[in-house]
Parts: sequence; C-alpha cells; structure tokens
Amino acid sequence: MEGKDLRTVLSSNIKLYRHNHGWSQADLAEKAEISITFLSSIERCTKWPYPDTLVKIAKALKIEEFELFRRKKAIANDTTTLIDRLVVDISVSVKDSIEMTYHRYLGKKFPSD
Repeated sequence: MEGKDLRTVLSSNIKLYRHNHGWSQADLAEKAEISITFLSSIERCTKWPYPDTLVKIAKALKIEEFELFRRKKAIANDTTTLIDRLVVDISVSVKDSIEMTYHRYLGKKFPSD
C-alpha cells in the first residue's frame, strides 16, 4: 500500500464511521476537539493528522485506532451505509404515498404518530 492509498482508506473510514453515527463534520470535529477545517482536509486527503489527532478521532467515533486504517471495514461499512440510507428513503417515500392517498380518498389529514 502506498501513502496515497493509506490516506484514501483513512479518509473513507472516517467519513463512513461519521455517517454511521449520523454526524456532520462539525459534530465529529467538536467531539474530537479539532477544527472543522482540519477534519475536512483529512477527509479530502489534503492533510495528514498527527497520531494524537488520530487517537482523538477514533475515541470520538468510539472505535479502536487501527479501525481507521482497515480497508475491508470501509467496504463493509459502505455497503451497510448505502442499505441503511435506502431503507430510510423507501420508508419516507412509502409514508408520503400513504399520507397522500389517505388525504386524496378520505379528504382528511393523515393522523400523526
């Protein structure tokens, strides 16, 4: 693995773990006590963090530091993230369809949860 590949794996894993938590860059930056700009630079592979920063990021993400560099983990998480997003999108679409049909045929607003 070359240095560029390592940065790419790190970047992908940080993004994936961050998305798995449902966090924005600002959320993770705050939890890791680093700047949003620096986190963004790490995720874009333009900056390389010091080991102490990697520890802060891993701790904020509630993972072991080595997980940030596991290539296979990124692929598994990417697939899981896509499936999770599809399930949410489908659920929202189905709910909207049911509400629209309910309103159209009964002329009433769909009862909320």
